[in-house]
Amino acid sequence: MRGRKPELKAIEGGLARLPPVPSWLPGEAKAEWRRVVPGLRARKTITREDLPMLEAYCLAAGTVRRMQATLASEGDTVTSAKGEVRRHPAFQTMFQALTESRRLAAELGLTPASRNKAAPTENSDDDLSDLDL
Repeated sequence: MRGRKPELKAIEGGLARLPPVPSWLPGEAKAEWRRVVPGLRARKTITREDLPMLEAYCLAAGTVRRMQATLASEGDTVTSAKGEVRRHPAFQTMFQALTESRRLAAELGLTPASRNKAAPTENSDDDLSDLDL
């Protein structure tokens, strides 16, 4: 497709109002909810069925922040009982949460690439329109 990329369009059943932050989410996850929900609400790209995925995204993003704070305060390494210096266990947790948050962010349309994936525009009526045929 040439020129401007299509805008992400509201989907049928997209919620104009999303529920408040779930009380069970940890503080970092609540902060992420408050950060992303206004954009999702404005675009109306989330349905009621997508809310558990949004909660999971916020939980994963919050876990990344919590693990990063742990590493910042405790350091990148730990010393085992045998005196071996090893990478802090929070690295693995942070990596897994980061991987999951990136996957869910793409599913929810929170990344630039996923926002640009939209249905063909009205003036693009076939797959050969950009070949000048």
